[in-house]
Amino acid sequence: MSFPHKRADFPDDFIFGVATSSYQIEGHAKGGAGRTHWDDFAATPGNVVRGETGALACDHYTRYAEDLDLVQAGGFDAYRFSISWARVMPDGVNINPEGVDFYDRLTDAMLERGIHPCATLYHWELPSSLADKGGWRNRDIAHWFADFTQAIMSRIGDRMSSVAPINEPWCVAWLSHFLGEHAPGLRDIRAAAHAMHHVLLAHGSAIETMRALGMTNLGGVFNMEWADPVDNSPQATRAAARYDGIYNHWFLSGVFKGEYPQIVLEGLEPHLPDRWQDDFPTIQSPLDWVGVNYYTRKRIAPETDLTRPGWPALREVDGPLPKTQMGWEIYPEGLYQLLTRTTRDYTGDLPLFVTENGMACADQREPDGVNDPARIAYLETHLAQVKRAIQDGVPVQGYMVWSLLDNYEWALGYEKRFGLVHVDFDTLERTPKSSYHTLANALRS
Repeated sequence: MSFPHKRADFPDDFIFGVATSSYQIEGHAKGGAGRTHWDDFAATPGNVVRGETGALACDHYTRYAEDLDLVQAGGFDAYRFSISWARVMPDGVNINPEGVDFYDRLTDAMLERGIHPCATLYHWELPSSLADKGGWRNRDIAHWFADFTQAIMSRIGDRMSSVAPINEPWCVAWLSHFLGEHAPGLRDIRAAAHAMHHVLLAHGSAIETMRALGMTNLGGVFNMEWADPVDNSPQATRAAARYDGIYNHWFLSGVFKGEYPQIVLEGLEPHLPDRWQDDFPTIQSPLDWVGVNYYTRKRIAPETDLTRPGWPALREVDGPLPKTQMGWEIYPEGLYQLLTRTTRDYTGDLPLFVTENGMACADQREPDGVNDPARIAYLETHLAQVKRAIQDGVPVQGYMVWSLLDNYEWALGYEKRFGLVHVDFDTLERTPKSSYHTLANALRS
């Protein structure tokens, strides 16, 4: 199918890339990696579809050269990858030379192919030994994370094009400690409040550590969802604002304003750690760019179920728009709205990058390949919103597709396919989909 975008439609220095994460693709059972809280979470019946884990995943650990060849052949400028804390430090403290060597080889392999290495230090893989000590509930995690940052970036930091400490703080803290949908699977407001604060303290500590190493082009990556009230009632409007505050404003406000939104503090302040206000100088460590991960919007209503009393008193309501395999509404305008609002209210002239955007489809490999027209349409409409934002003066400097490969989709196991490249999880054969070929043609044009 035709694709209306080409490289020349974007600024000359605009970066196109693809993104992955370590536990989702590497194969965690190889290379001396230690146990993570995701291994523990998946071993608990009922947490993950069919109890699947990332033990093998896509075996990127041994097949990384083949995968980077796909990045290069697709015409992508950058590869956004993450580093497994438990591979570098299996017990969260002591360094595993084999793990550090892997990321050293991976970095050199990218550079040999002319690919910009864009690292994320943490994409949800906490060593189990640190989870046993309280994990993100424990203030000491900021020091543990700084030590991990020092260990890996003192080896490969000189060759990074960019680095962000933590992927999607909302998922690390709220989704995992309040909603209980990801490891460690807690539903505890006090645990969530501590994690919501400590994830930003760890972020700032890592930035300070990398600055001390002389590194530049350091950023923060935040997942964002546009929040619309289900109707015009004051109750729905207030509920949507509360959702927006928890999901979006808490993290941006902490990093850029040194404060948390009052609409969220109404529920979380009694549960925050002592002297939390004293940590903002570290949390506000200056950034060089900000990444936005965007997939969908949410329609929010006030909670009406009397069996679920108390804060935050909101619920998600199914929307009318077409949906992805994840059940997420396809709402491209939300990307434009969030890019423009983030620039206006928080980041100003700071460069923005769309660090994740993509959709899950029930892709099937056929004799003629893997045809995924819905994904092509999704990417087309979201890139149009990126162009719109640039035309309106938003300093967007890059766009990265999630994901290069079909992979382990956390609690959903291997069912949901986000990749530009199809992976047969029995044979591990890679097959580029029509979306991959379409983007490659656009980037070459």
